[in-house]
Amino acid sequence: MDPRLEKYAKLLINVGIHVQKGQTLVINASVDSAPFVRLCAAESYKLGCREVIIRWNDEFLTREKYLHAADEVFDAVRPWDADMMNTLAREGAAFLSIVSRNPDAMKGVDTDRMRRYNRAYGEAVAEFEERQMSDKVQWCIACVPSTAWAMKVFPGAGPEEAAGKLWDAIYATMHITAENDPVEEWRRHCEAIIERKNKLTAYNFKYLKYKNSLGTDLTIELPEGHYWEGGSSTSADGVSFIANMPTEEIFTAPKLDGVNGVVHATKPLLVSGQIIENFSFTFEKGKIVKVEAPENADILEAETKIDEGASYLGEVALVPYDSPISKMGILFFNTLFDENASCHLAFGASYPTVRGAADMTKEERLKLGLNDSIAHEDFMVGSADLSIVGVTHEGEEIPVFIDGNFAF
Repeated sequence: MDPRLEKYAKLLINVGIHVQKGQTLVINASVDSAPFVRLCAAESYKLGCREVIIRWNDEFLTREKYLHAADEVFDAVRPWDADMMNTLAREGAAFLSIVSRNPDAMKGVDTDRMRRYNRAYGEAVAEFEERQMSDKVQWCIACVPSTAWAMKVFPGAGPEEAAGKLWDAIYATMHITAENDPVEEWRRHCEAIIERKNKLTAYNFKYLKYKNSLGTDLTIELPEGHYWEGGSSTSADGVSFIANMPTEEIFTAPKLDGVNGVVHATKPLLVSGQIIENFSFTFEKGKIVKVEAPENADILEAETKIDEGASYLGEVALVPYDSPISKMGILFFNTLFDENASCHLAFGASYPTVRGAADMTKEERLKLGLNDSIAHEDFMVGSADLSIVGVTHEGEEIPVFIDGNFAF
């Protein structure tokens, strides 16, 4: 066995999800990742985990369902499925997702069926989603290669070679080598992110102004009392965890009605099984009023209308253009990696990154300017010439990004 594999499993369990003695762990994973899931489960039990619950998925069977199941199936969720997730979240379980997604798995599937089911599921597990988005429970998302995904990323290689290359790339993004201690590497990595996010919070910007040569010209207002997050998070029980592994981003929430202008995407986006490239959004008073793309613009626009909140931004994330993942020069066709190679935004739900918001109701958060939606879709906007200027409440303009990288 590659010694890096066991290190990866230990890193996810001990640092990413940070399982506690006596705690239940829920692992959502593809059947293709079963060998790695077993390592994660074994490591969890070594730490005194109460129970490991595995929720398997299979892209082949999911595709078959979307293609052939009765139409009414996609408008409802079985009560026990939703009850399971909501109840486990209420009981303080931790949730680890291990993703091995093939970007082309749902190509040709009826996108309306996918949207309807996503809406139904989002509404059914709203309690779980709220607890996760508010960091009330530990949660972590990580990836392992599938053959189909690897061959999409490395199309000139055979199956084994492509999978090996993708494993090597993932280990690199996770700061794992055969010789090092990745736990110590991640401690230093998170400390650097935390130092920078604290600087951004201290500036207390009123606006951010984005510009680049693609035509991005966007102003984003930030809500009163906002703060920046990044690196590790802390659950309601005081347990530190890292929600996305890898992670390079520092993020906050925009003010719901305070986004105006045009933004152009810089990387493809996978939506409802379709890859959409070279798209742009136009915003007026926070709302997306125009969606443009050479192909599949209608699919992307429909995604922004899955509910009212999906037409507004929910996240502003900063990632330097010369981040380690960006320097690899690999398009992963996977948001977890591609978002950590580029500044990005997300339409849909906001994380409650305003002081006190985590303990507020949805209605109270809306009054603060935080968005609510069952959607949360990241799209990449970073470029080598991206300029971001922060404007303080006193009107002072401070460079945040110059030529795609932090100015401080």
